[in-house]
Amino acid sequence: MPAKKLTTAKVLSSKIIYKGAIFGIRRDEVIEPSGVRATREMITHPGSVVVLPVLPDRRIVMIRQYRHAAKQYLWELVAGRIDEGEAPRKAAARELMEETGYRAKKFTIFLDVFPTPGFLEERMYILLAEGLTAGEAHPEEDEKIVAKAYRRKELEQMIRTGKLRDAKSIAGLLYYFKFMS
Repeated sequence: MPAKKLTTAKVLSSKIIYKGAIFGIRRDEVIEPSGVRATREMITHPGSVVVLPVLPDRRIVMIRQYRHAAKQYLWELVAGRIDEGEAPRKAAARELMEETGYRAKKFTIFLDVFPTPGFLEERMYILLAEGLTAGEAHPEEDEKIVAKAYRRKELEQMIRTGKLRDAKSIAGLLYYFKFMS
């Protein structure tokens, strides 16, 4: 009888190297499905949501905030970490309200991606937010956010000229423009 082919890695050992408030680092010794034995260091992350809020006039709400890792202010879609045990739609509603003040009647997951699968375990859900009503934003203490609504042509130009450089936002917007709008 032939040996059963592995579809995921067989973990021989696993060690937590670092555990922080936002992410951790783990080192695994594995045998991959191809039979290769390897050491893999992974950044552990609970997952995140990205929200593409569409106003009734079809403009899309973007936010601008300072990102220390990029050492600059970036325009982005609303995004944030999924809390333990939290469903993506609930996390999306929380992040949208915190960062923009908007509430949505409907959230639809339209992309489910792994942003950096070589070393990051994060799973990212990109959701369309529709039926928006304005309210007061409640950003976290360390978030200084500016929200602004843009038309499709403006966003396409921002992508084309490099004014919009955030990968998750570019992916979500281009997918939305190509397949959903």
